[in-house]
Amino acid sequence: MPLSRILSTIVALILALGTTFLGGWYFTVGFSILVCIAHREYLELVRAKGICPAAKTSLFLSLALVVLSTLDSQLTDALLPIAGTCICFYLLFKPKMATIADLAASILGLFYIGYLPSFWLRLRTLGSELASNLPLGGYWPQTWPNLSDLPTGLSVTLLSFICISMADSAAYVGGKWLGRTHFSDISPKKTVEGAVFGVLGSVILATLGAKFLNWPFWVGTGVAFGLLLGIASLMGDLIESLMKRDAGVKDSGKLIPGHGGILDRVDSYIFTAPFVYYFITLLLPLLSQWVGS
Repeated sequence: MPLSRILSTIVALILALGTTFLGGWYFTVGFSILVCIAHREYLELVRAKGICPAAKTSLFLSLALVVLSTLDSQLTDALLPIAGTCICFYLLFKPKMATIADLAASILGLFYIGYLPSFWLRLRTLGSELASNLPLGGYWPQTWPNLSDLPTGLSVTLLSFICISMADSAAYVGGKWLGRTHFSDISPKKTVEGAVFGVLGSVILATLGAKFLNWPFWVGTGVAFGLLLGIASLMGDLIESLMKRDAGVKDSGKLIPGHGGILDRVDSYIFTAPFVYYFITLLLPLLSQWVGS
């Protein structure tokens, strides 16, 4: 592996883990930077098809969705239809008449780069008010506790990130070693065996995490959580591959040496976010109530 790829991986891990642990506005600022870069890469993919989206408007509104997620998730949900309407109005009054493709690409950018990732902000804020011990809503453990001793939002976010990373790594290794069956024309290098390995890797780690976090019916909930993460991360990877293939490019950008663009690194995390959030905030509480009754 090239040295540039190793170094960029180390730097990215330090930044990602540091901002994730800190949470609060530290996580929001770091996440907003990622959204800005990812949005720019998305726009380049769209423009490669001759489409002219509402670039600045959709970027501003995507950032607004991210910032509001730190304050109140209901505000984010309320802003989404309003933001979509604002984009439509902007395109209506452009000097050059907009097309259906311009409108669709702008709305997709808002949903894909702004709204879906905002669920990571919502997740990370769970339990943060009680655990905050730094300015700007930040948190840093006084001792290094077990995973179950961390704030709910932090422990689940870390578990999710680890599972998604394992799914990507296991899919790569499994595809290299045992891959024989072609998976999809969207991504010619992907194999069925690699996809199965990726989902299994996610399931194993998620089940162990469910046990450590004392989830109700930890075997069943862990397997379900791992399946959700494994399948949703694979879908996110394929969606970004589809856009790159349609745009005729190999990578979404060249920001990270040896890795490509930001979208190339975070595509597996985009569609997983809402599944994780609602699994934790809706399904687990229902199961806990059922066990208690």
